[in-house]
Amino acid sequence: MDGYDAVLIYDGECPYCSVAARTLEALDRVGAISWYDDDAQAFLGAQFGEAPFAMFLVDRRRERVYAGRSAAEELADRAGTPGVVGALVRDNYDRIATVVGIASGRGRAPDDYHDIYRLDDEASALFDRLAAAAAEQPESIA
Repeated sequence: MDGYDAVLIYDGECPYCSVAARTLEALDRVGAISWYDDDAQAFLGAQFGEAPFAMFLVDRRRERVYAGRSAAEELADRAGTPGVVGALVRDNYDRIATVVGIASGRGRAPDDYHDIYRLDDEASALFDRLAAAAAEQPESIA
């Protein structure tokens, strides 16, 4: 769907993450796609030269890719939560990811990607595919 300005890449095998991703899709012009989706893998490979296992928010308009703690803080800000909530989410991202991983039975920890990256030209060229795949996701992944 070319109507998305941003796409969240998240752990699609985690029921908690899936519910959160669906909730976040209510944000204007934000789509969501599982990290396991082929289009997400292609995008991450183009952006990073590998497919790191983490949460990413890809923002075409701002030409940025927010990763890990930065993605969590940016999503909290976009959801209109008070700034302190975004800071708490950012500061406790690793702890939250660990607890959610244990609760969901995920057998791996997120990779250490937490910065805000410039959207690479090669990855930017894949954004429309990423957004289209996000639009095709079922209403409930969990």
